[in-house]
Amino acid sequence: MADVKLTGPALIDDIARTRPEEGTLAFWWMGQASYIYKGSCVIYLDPYLTPSPARQTPPLLKYEEVTNADLILCTHDHLDHIDPDTLPPVMKASPQAILVVPRPHLRRVLDLGIPEERVVGLSHMEMFERDGVHLTALKSKHEAFDEHAEHGFPFLGYVVETNDYSFYHSGDTVPYEGLLTSLQEMMPHAVFLPINGRDAERFQRNCLGNMTFQEAVDLAGEVGAAWAIPHHWDMFRGNQEDPQKFVSYLNCKYPEVKTWVGPAGERVVIGS
Repeated sequence: MADVKLTGPALIDDIARTRPEEGTLAFWWMGQASYIYKGSCVIYLDPYLTPSPARQTPPLLKYEEVTNADLILCTHDHLDHIDPDTLPPVMKASPQAILVVPRPHLRRVLDLGIPEERVVGLSHMEMFERDGVHLTALKSKHEAFDEHAEHGFPFLGYVVETNDYSFYHSGDTVPYEGLLTSLQEMMPHAVFLPINGRDAERFQRNCLGNMTFQEAVDLAGEVGAAWAIPHHWDMFRGNQEDPQKFVSYLNCKYPEVKTWVGPAGERVVIGS
């Protein structure tokens, strides 16, 4: 099992006590692609809290402990990103929260019993604002785009601006033409990228792939981000990567870009 720093009420209390200064962002990694961010409000991204013997990083919170979510962003309809067991009780525990999902998955989350007025569907380059947070959705390519003719792209990343700080969370994606250009135009201060890679063996068992650690490093460096954080390397045996490879390559090729790899549940504050 992966190292864990804070869990349960202690983690919720740490989030409540954290007051990021303007131009900074606080985050707590929860394993896989799951994060809690705090700028002008509290954002959960791809919350995956369901216990499972397959998990190598355990859930840091129980569903009912998530009483502090203002925004919940989900990137695509895979179990560790749109978790059908997590979303209904978390939305109940945080009655102030708004859920943002790719538009092709609106019916999916509504069928979980989440009220329609609390759900927002987005597709590529569409925007949403709330509580001092500005979101722009970017399409992701999880081996393929799988664009829906009516509803748009089912795999998304998000560029999030909050507290005078911006970051990009890619969701699950491989590099594709236009991604670098879009990010260079938006100029996020930090990028959060998957590094578990892809290969034929995993594809044959329907385990869709992501960037390699080299591709993630090169994207972060070419974008000009100040911070690059690797994720999606820890959770499931047979679909993992050593994050120190990412760190070593980043330090060698783009030493000016900062990074962090640490225990789940540790508070990290980045920015000016």
